[in-house]
Amino acid sequence: MKILSFSSPLAIALSLSVGLASTAPAFAREDATPGYVGEPSVAGSFLSARLAGSERDTDAAVTYLRQLMKADPCNDELVERAFFAMLVAGEVEDAIPLAERLVKVDKSHRIARLVLATRAIKRSQYQTARTNLSLSVRGPIGDLTATLLAAWTMLGSNNAKSGVELIDRLQGPEWYAAFKDINAGLILDAAGNKKDAGKRLEKAAKMEPATLRAVDAYARWQSRNADKDAALATYAAFEKLLPRHPLLTTAVAELEAGKTLPPLIRTPQEGSAEVLYSLGAALGRQGGEDLALVYLQLSLWLEPDHPLAGLTLADLYEQMKQPEKAISVYEKVPAASPLKRNAEVQMAINLDQVGKFDDARKHLVALVEKDAKDTDALVALGGLYRGHKLYAECAQTYGKVIDQLKDPARKDWTLFYFRGICNERNKNWSAAESDLKTALKLYPDQPHVLNYLGYSWVDQKLNLDQAMDMIRKAVSLRPDDGYIVDSLGWAYYRLGRYDEAVSELERAVELKPQDPVINDHLGDAYWKVGRKLEASFQWAHARDMKPEPEDLPKIEKKLQSGLEDETPVKKAEDQQKGG
Repeated sequence: MKILSFSSPLAIALSLSVGLASTAPAFAREDATPGYVGEPSVAGSFLSARLAGSERDTDAAVTYLRQLMKADPCNDELVERAFFAMLVAGEVEDAIPLAERLVKVDKSHRIARLVLATRAIKRSQYQTARTNLSLSVRGPIGDLTATLLAAWTMLGSNNAKSGVELIDRLQGPEWYAAFKDINAGLILDAAGNKKDAGKRLEKAAKMEPATLRAVDAYARWQSRNADKDAALATYAAFEKLLPRHPLLTTAVAELEAGKTLPPLIRTPQEGSAEVLYSLGAALGRQGGEDLALVYLQLSLWLEPDHPLAGLTLADLYEQMKQPEKAISVYEKVPAASPLKRNAEVQMAINLDQVGKFDDARKHLVALVEKDAKDTDALVALGGLYRGHKLYAECAQTYGKVIDQLKDPARKDWTLFYFRGICNERNKNWSAAESDLKTALKLYPDQPHVLNYLGYSWVDQKLNLDQAMDMIRKAVSLRPDDGYIVDSLGWAYYRLGRYDEAVSELERAVELKPQDPVINDHLGDAYWKVGRKLEASFQWAHARDMKPEPEDLPKIEKKLQSGLEDETPVKKAEDQQKGG
C-alpha cells in the first residue's frame, strides 16, 4: 500500500484552514440562525477524520471521509484512506467500488487487489481472482497471502494438484512452513486425495502441536481414514496443552458417539476464509492490528459463520481497548456454535468495561444457573466481584470453582490467590493466609503471591524475617514492577527503616508515576526523614490522582496537619528475641 503525502491542493487548503477550524465549530455557518446545523466544512471533516483515525474510531472516520469524498470526489488519496477505513470497519461491500478506483490509479495496489480477488472467490470467479492476486505488490505477507489464496482457487478450478505445487514452490521465511503444510493438506483433503492429505496434515500437526486448526484438521482426517482411537489420541495430546477447548470437546463427543468428522474445509471459499483468518490472527499477535483487522473482516465477509474469525476479531478489539466493538462481534456468534458460551462470557467482561456492571453480572449469573460447573463463567464472575470490591461474593464464587478441583495443579494457583485476596479484604485473614500459602505451594516463587503474603505479614506484624525475604525475592523476580517495589519500600517503612523506604519508594514512583497509593507512601517516607516540603508535594500529587474514596480524607488530613506519630513494627530480630 502506498504511503500518502497529502501534498494535493486539497491538503494545502486544509492546512491553511486549521486555524479557522480551531476557533469555530466545524458544522456551524456564520450566517446561520441560532441552533442551525448545516453541512460540515471540508476542514472540519478532515480534522475530525484525522482525530477519529488516531483514536481508531473507524466508524466515525468512515463517516467523515465519506463527506470529504463528496467535497472532492476526484482525490485519490482520500479514496485510499476511505477504502482502508471501510475495510477496517468491516464495510467490505462499500469498499469494493473504491478498490476498483484505486487499481486504475495504481495497478499493483496490494490491498485493493486482495479485496477484488476476495470478491472474485466469493463469486467463484477463480481465474479473475488469480489475475488480481498476480498483479498485487508483493512482500513477505503479500507473497504468502497471494500464493495460498491462488492455491485455493486452483481447487475451485478442479486442479488441486497445481494448487499444492504452487504452495510448494513458494520460497520465504521459515515461518512460512506451518502455513504451507496445513493449507496443502487441507486442499488435498477437500479434493479427496486421502493419502497425500494425511501426510501433509500429519506433518502440520507435528510441526505445530499447540495449533488448534492443525491438530483438528489432522484428527478429522484420521477419523475418516484411520480409526476413531487414532483421532481421539490426537485430540488427547492437544488437551494436555490447552484443556477443554469447546471445538475439540464437541469433536470428541461426536467421535465417541460413533460419528466420523468431515474435513475442516470443503470449498475454495471456506479455504480462502481460513487463510485470511489464520494470517489475520498471526498479524494481530505481532502488533499489526490494522492489517489484521482487514484480513479478519475479509474472512468474515467470505464466511460469516467462521468458528474462530469472529472471536479473534473481538479479541483484537479487546487488545485495542475497544470493548463496545468487541461486544458487537460477540453478539453475532451463532447460537449453535460450540464457542457461543465463550463469547457470552467474554461479552459480560466487556459489558463491565463499558460501565454496565449490572448487565455483566446478570449475564454471568444466568450462565452459571444454566450450568453450575461452567468454570469459565464462575471465574469471570469472581473477577467481576473482585473488581467491584464485593469481596464476600468474590470469595464464595472462586470457592465454587475450587470445590470442583479434584487435584489442584500449578495452573490453578490463580484461583487460590484471588480467593485469598478476597478473603483478606473481607477481614477473613485465616482463610486468606491458607489460600495464599496453597497458591505458593502450587507455584513456588510466584512473585505476586510472595509479594501479597509477605506484605500482609509485615502489615500485621507477623513472621517479619520470612516476610521480608519473600518481598525481596518478589522484587528480584519482578524488578520493574512498581507495585511490588512499592511493597518492599512500604515494608521498610513499617519497620521504621525510613532511609531504605525512601530509596525503594522513589524507584516505585519512577516505575508507576501515576499511582496515588505509591505517591502517598513516598510522601509518608519523606516526612519521616525530615523532607516535609517534598512530602506535601507527593501527598498533593496523590490527592490529584483520584485515589480511592476511603484514602482521600486521610491524604487531605496529612496535607493540613502533617503525619501523625506512629510506632514502627518491631524489627525482625527484636521480635524473635521477644519470642
